Amino acid sequence: MSLLTATQLSEIRENPYRKDFPLLANNPELVFLDSAATAQRPAEVLDAERRFYETMNANPLRGLYRLSVEATASIEAARERIAAFIGAVDEAGKPQANQIVFTRNASESLNLVSHTLPELVGLGEGDEVVISIMEHHSNLIPWQQVCKSTGAKLVYLRPNADFTITDEEIEAKIGPKTKIVSVTHVSNVLGVENPVAKIAERAHAMGAKVVVDGAQSVPHIAVDVRELGCDLLAFSGHKLGGPMGIGVLWGTAEILDALPPFLTGGEMIDSVTETDAVWAPVPAKFEAGTQDAAGSYATDAAIAYLDRHGMEQLEHRERLLAAKLCESLQGLPYIKIIGPDDPERHIAAVSFVVEGIHPHDVASILDMHDVCIRAGHHCAQPLLTWLGEQSTCRASVAFYNDLSDIERLVDGLDQVWSVFHGRQ
Repeated sequence: MSLLTATQLSEIRENPYRKDFPLLANNPELVFLDSAATAQRPAEVLDAERRFYETMNANPLRGLYRLSVEATASIEAARERIAAFIGAVDEAGKPQANQIVFTRNASESLNLVSHTLPELVGLGEGDEVVISIMEHHSNLIPWQQVCKSTGAKLVYLRPNADFTITDEEIEAKIGPKTKIVSVTHVSNVLGVENPVAKIAERAHAMGAKVVVDGAQSVPHIAVDVRELGCDLLAFSGHKLGGPMGIGVLWGTAEILDALPPFLTGGEMIDSVTETDAVWAPVPAKFEAGTQDAAGSYATDAAIAYLDRHGMEQLEHRERLLAAKLCESLQGLPYIKIIGPDDPERHIAAVSFVVEGIHPHDVASILDMHDVCIRAGHHCAQPLLTWLGEQSTCRASVAFYNDLSDIERLVDGLDQVWSVFHGRQ
């Protein structure tokens, strides 16, 4: 018997979204189950990027003529919408646009933090940086390097057998020596949501600063930075339907004002002499050189699309899809799920292995049937090593998927099994 009710199955059988995405609409046989790596783009995002270059192409912040002013205004409008989208608002509900810093991707946002926050907190020998074993390399390698250069110790939060970071683990690993805690909100491998609010509460009680990798959460669940209680949050535009090459770093005004710049050069200065420079106010302080204004404008369009359909509605649909995906895979005797047994705990992504068949072979054969999944270590090698796996398959959904996509995946996996074992 299905975990989902007949009504819920009907919800995900219907698909009012696929037509909005040109790549999917133009390839009706394609099953795209790799949105954890990058999302498809709705037509209005593609139109927005082209519209920028056709109607307001000029270097923002550098000119007083109409095109440059419009380009500048488009970036500021994007900041405001993004701030509202992640709950970065004041007590009156006004979006705090100056707390939104544009980067190239979440990886650059996290590198910006790892290169500046240690100086602010005075990280040194004997101090501790706490991350989780679930981290994507983008939120692991930077802190490895920081600890090597400062003499600080890198400490790992590890989940229990149910893939939960417990209160006891949080209390044991985050202590008086902790200066920085940097954790993923949702694991890109396990699909589990980590208790960020509890982690932040403990970290702040110990005097530490809290960084959150929101690359896998912001596109799929409603995120409110005030509820998370973090000091900094990073995510990418391309995972939520925006273009590649745009990342976002949000931080509290206090933290961003206090952090030193990461990159230096044009437009991040207030004044320059032969011997010194004064930095521009946030967010310009962190945005050296010409920014991807068209990308920011298109990311604004992507979030406008999500806002119009409502994140609560989209999140509800994706939770049903992820639960059905996990349940369907559990019904195949040759599949082992990597992650919680409870299908409802998987946010967008389900990782698995096919007994005796390498994930690369699985993905290649599925591709012959127009089914796209991920295979590899998913830029989380320490996690897979800890789990005793070298590589896994990963199927990840977005709201533009439907029940037929999951059924096609299951049929494709049966084909994979038959290639190696024959029909049974």
